[in-house]
Amino acid sequence: MRPSPHRARSARGLFGALLTALISLAALLTAASVAQADTTLCEQFGSTTVQGRYVVQNNRWGTSQAQCVTTTDSGFRITRADGSVPTTGAPKSYPSLFNGCHYTNCSPGTSLPARLSTIAGSPTSVSYSYVSNAVYDAAYDIWLDPTPRTDGVNRTEIMIWFNKVGPVQPVGSQVGTATVAGRQWQVWSGNNGSNDVLTFVAPSAIADWGFDVMDFARQAVSRGLAQNSWYLTSIQAGFEPWQNGAGLAVTSFSSTVNTVGSPGNSGACMVAYATNTWQGGFTADVTVTNSTSSPVDSWKLGFSLPAGQRITSSWNADVSPSSGTVTASGPPYDAQISPGGHVSFGFQGSYGGGFAKPTGFGLNGTPCGTA
Repeated sequence: MRPSPHRARSARGLFGALLTALISLAALLTAASVAQADTTLCEQFGSTTVQGRYVVQNNRWGTSQAQCVTTTDSGFRITRADGSVPTTGAPKSYPSLFNGCHYTNCSPGTSLPARLSTIAGSPTSVSYSYVSNAVYDAAYDIWLDPTPRTDGVNRTEIMIWFNKVGPVQPVGSQVGTATVAGRQWQVWSGNNGSNDVLTFVAPSAIADWGFDVMDFARQAVSRGLAQNSWYLTSIQAGFEPWQNGAGLAVTSFSSTVNTVGSPGNSGACMVAYATNTWQGGFTADVTVTNSTSSPVDSWKLGFSLPAGQRITSSWNADVSPSSGTVTASGPPYDAQISPGGHVSFGFQGSYGGGFAKPTGFGLNGTPCGTA
C-alpha cells in the first residue's frame, strides 16, 4: 500500500529530526573529546599549560633516556620514565608544573617575580599520587633571587620534600629540625655548585597539603640565604626521579601570590592593625576602611600571620584557618563596607619567639595600604 502524503511527510520529518539529533550528538561528543584530550610531552624540555594558569614541564635535564608526561585537567602524570642514575648524585629530571617564570617560560597571568617584602601571602596546595616501584622524591621547588630574573638559575632554591622513596637525600647535610607552617621537618642546607639549596624533608609521606609559601621563604631569610628585598620567581611542584617513575602524578595544584601596596598608600582600602602583647599571647584590633566610592559586599580580608602565631578566638568576623595565610570574613549583620565607611574586628592568639605584625593585607583580592 502506498502511504498517504501526510504519513510520508511524517516519516521524512522523523528521519530528518533523528539524523539532525545524531549529527548534533556526534558534534558534542567530538567537542567533548577535544576539550578533554590530554597532551603528552616527550621533548626534553617540552611544556604546555593546564587550568589556564600553570605551566607543565617535562624538564628531563639529567639523562638521555626517554621520559614523557601527560597532562590532566588539573595536573599531570608521568607516563614514561626510562633508565636510572646513581642515587649518590643528582636526579635525572624534575617533571613538574609551576606558577611564575622558569628559564624565560612564564605561566599565564602570573604576578611573579614579586619582591618578598610586598607579598602578603602565597597560598598553595597540591595532591600527589605515589608509586612504590621507583626511587624518587616528591617536592616543591621555590626559587628566590636578588633580581626579578626570569631566565637561568636563581641564587637560592627552597625544596619541600613531601615524600621520598629509596636511598636518596637532599643537597648538603642535615643542619637540624624546624616547625614550619605547623609541621615538623628535617632541615638540610648546602650548595649544588650553581645555587644555595635549603630543603625541608617530611618525616613521613604527605599525600596532599595546603600551606603558605612565605612561611618557607621567611625561613630562608632568617637563615641568611635570602633577604626581604629579594624576589620570589617561581613556585613549582613535581618529582625528582632517580630510577623509573612512571605512574607518579600531581593530581591537583593551586598557587596564588597576594601582593600589597606600600604602607601609607591608601589605594582602594586602608587597614589599621593595633596589637596588645604579653609573653606568649596577644590581641589584635583591626579596622578596614573602604576608600572607594562603591560599597564592598561580602567583605573578606586576607593576610598572612607571621610564623609561630596562632589565632585562638575572634570577634566581629570569622577568621580562619588559625595560622598561616588567613581570611577574615564579615558576619551576615555587617557584611558590607559602605563607600568611605569602615568595619572593625579582632582576635586573640598565641605566639612563639619574637612578635611581628603582618606585612600586608588584601580586601576581596585588592591590595590595601596600612595606616
